[in-house]
Amino acid sequence: MIDTIDREILKMLQQNARVSNAEIARQVRMAPSAILERIRKLEARGVIQGYEARIDPEALGLSLLAYIFVRTTDIGGELLTGEELARIEEVQEVHHIAGEDCFLVKARVRDARSLGRLLRERFTRHGGVVSTRTTIVLETLHETTRLPIDGAPEEGQPAETPAAAAAAEAGDADLLVLPAEAIHER
Repeated sequence: MIDTIDREILKMLQQNARVSNAEIARQVRMAPSAILERIRKLEARGVIQGYEARIDPEALGLSLLAYIFVRTTDIGGELLTGEELARIEEVQEVHHIAGEDCFLVKARVRDARSLGRLLRERFTRHGGVVSTRTTIVLETLHETTRLPIDGAPEEGQPAETPAAAAAAEAGDADLLVLPAEAIHER
């Protein structure tokens, strides 16, 4: 789990991945060597998965953002087509989704012509693609990769169930929500 100090470290790194260990140490009032050790542990546990530079897509001429719903012939839990789509350079995200479609793909390209070529030549190259439906973004009002770190459970605390969160939000103090383990113990 993640303790309070780890949360503060993660917040600072999310805001600026180039922040120095010395600056993090100063803000959380710890030794830089202790901060370095914590960051290494967060990396080893896979909490911190990597560091990337955010680049303005417009600066590279990639002004068209599209979300593409992809239906495939993949059976059951097969993800072969999704894995192939993820290898396409213009594809930024591939999500295996529930519903009529199988995957939701986020792609950035130069223009509508490039998008058409991507769909015709690259997506259909994979024999598993049956159909696509594309939504083009007209304007992005908010986009982030930051996660709500304060929403994660503290070390030693159980994760809040959706029912408990709904009860708390509704202000229903009389509703007692027990975890599934407690119900089975009775």
